[in-house]
Amino acid sequence: MSPIHTLCDFFARSGAQARFYTLGRQVVGCPEATLAAFEAGDQPWPLPWLGRAQLACVFRLGDADDPLIWFLSLPLDEQGLLDPAPRDAFLQRLLETLGRSANRLQDDDRHIDNLMQDNPLAFTPDITQRAMLHARASADLGRPASEHFELVEDYLLAAAEPEQWPALGLQGLADFSVRHDHVQAGRLAARLHALPVDVLRPLSHCLEHVEPSADLLQALIARGEAAAHEGDIETFSACVRSVGQGATDLVGPWYDALLADSAACGADLLAAIAARGWTHLEHAQRLPLFLDALARHSPGGFTSVVRDLALLPRLRLPLLMYLRQTSPQSPVGRCLQPLTH
Repeated sequence: MSPIHTLCDFFARSGAQARFYTLGRQVVGCPEATLAAFEAGDQPWPLPWLGRAQLACVFRLGDADDPLIWFLSLPLDEQGLLDPAPRDAFLQRLLETLGRSANRLQDDDRHIDNLMQDNPLAFTPDITQRAMLHARASADLGRPASEHFELVEDYLLAAAEPEQWPALGLQGLADFSVRHDHVQAGRLAARLHALPVDVLRPLSHCLEHVEPSADLLQALIARGEAAAHEGDIETFSACVRSVGQGATDLVGPWYDALLADSAACGADLLAAIAARGWTHLEHAQRLPLFLDALARHSPGGFTSVVRDLALLPRLRLPLLMYLRQTSPQSPVGRCLQPLTH
């Protein structure tokens, strides 16, 4: 029997039915082939977050109804590739706990809860990411949505009384974000301007991890503009983040206008774009505009943001090329000087 060298090997040998999801930057499914290539050192992690690959392993053993979830945070090197030593140590510990046989996961589930205790790679995602993971995994596994889904659906589609909003649950908002269709997106878009901020903000945090429809994008942009006009920075930032996975032809021009507006271009905006709207920085003019705004308005955070963005495979080359070509006298160049001395 071949040895177990990777997480993919472990789950294959355990007989578990496993699905994988990225966390941190975006809650989205991770194909097993992508995880296998990453573990083999053949490709960088596609969605790095704060220098790590944050991974959820959702698996079922035998005929068990409810899946189990392991949250792992794997360190990356400077190119976004796996630093294998912590992963190897984790696997070694698993095999020692299970008596060298991954099959014992099936035979004795008393070990399962203990496998994550005192594990240096284990972490706890924030409440929104946990809700989105449960929503995605439930949909992928063909399981029903949470008990909160129906009330949220009725409320967001104007079938429930407006004053019912305090009863809405975050898990229901996450389920709706994952499961709504194009028609429902249009109905929500028509209602978005009237949503209380206590509903809009958590809904926006869920929408960060999906691709909103064109109607919904336009409504979120309009609500973000209104929040900026009112000085409501928290709602404005939530809207900026919520459109991050949307179509570039709609989101890109809004980001351009915000980055060019010194009144709007503060640390909150820049953090929102870097965290959730990074795909729109794959643009010959927008990337320099963003970096210049970052250097001007948030110089203290410049280094950490740039290092994080440089781990994104699609952004790494254009980002490094621009930084090498920038003038030492420019705002970006001045932020780089401490790194080159």
